[in-house]
Amino acid sequence: MKTIQKLIFVCFCLATIQSHAFKVDTVLTFSAAMHKNIKSVIITPDSYQNGNHFPVLYLLHGYSGNYSSWCNDMAVTKELVDKYQFIIVCPDGNYSSWYFDSPLDSTCKSETYVSKELVNWVDANFKTMKDKRGRAISGLSMGGHGALFLAFRHQDVFGACGSMSGGVDIRPFPLNWDIAKRLGEMKTFPENWEKYTVINQLYLLSGADLKIIFDCGTEDFFYDVNLRLHQELLYRNIPHDFISRPGGHTVSYWNNALKYQALFFADFFADAPKSYLPTL
Repeated sequence: MKTIQKLIFVCFCLATIQSHAFKVDTVLTFSAAMHKNIKSVIITPDSYQNGNHFPVLYLLHGYSGNYSSWCNDMAVTKELVDKYQFIIVCPDGNYSSWYFDSPLDSTCKSETYVSKELVNWVDANFKTMKDKRGRAISGLSMGGHGALFLAFRHQDVFGACGSMSGGVDIRPFPLNWDIAKRLGEMKTFPENWEKYTVINQLYLLSGADLKIIFDCGTEDFFYDVNLRLHQELLYRNIPHDFISRPGGHTVSYWNNALKYQALFFADFFADAPKSYLPTL
């Protein structure tokens, strides 16, 4: 009898844990700009059904990845929504979009899709805080470039942004990662490479309207461009957090980096108006 009671108690505990855990959904959204449906993963926290409005962290994947990369490759991703009580949205970046609206390829308009179409869809279909004070965006590698690029250019949409091992200056890499497919060859279209690189978007920053964090390992091939971005932000007196530690362009580095950035964004969300924050 005692054994049966113990078994019932264990089953009850497991059911309770499962009923109060994050939920992972794959959704299909239509992009009018690109005339196609695009998949995204959306992770909601354990208190979503009982909560009020939740902040949202958008996470952009790297080159050759897809909408499922953050969940499949980074074990810590799903745990963060319960720990910090925000929603995570992982859109598909079309393999090699670099998250801008290509001036040459009309089928690649990821800037419009992520910063407008997807944000509007998420706000219409989920209990979100519909305000920049409740939105942050980050990403790794190509997605790190994309997150800063979109946040710098859409400060009315995102209140905080980050980058992990990001390609924050694409100009030193004219032959890599299909960037030329989106911008044209550098020798033929040099103006595109100047216009669409993150480090040349700093003139848009005032220093007060956007919280910024980015990091890169000292053994990463993007380390030098991240260091230059840090130095340029210092020169312009733009507040930001820059983290540098030993590490390369690896999943283990990003798993660790995401923990730091999640805390940074959670602190940012904590300053949101109390009427928007989830009721726990």
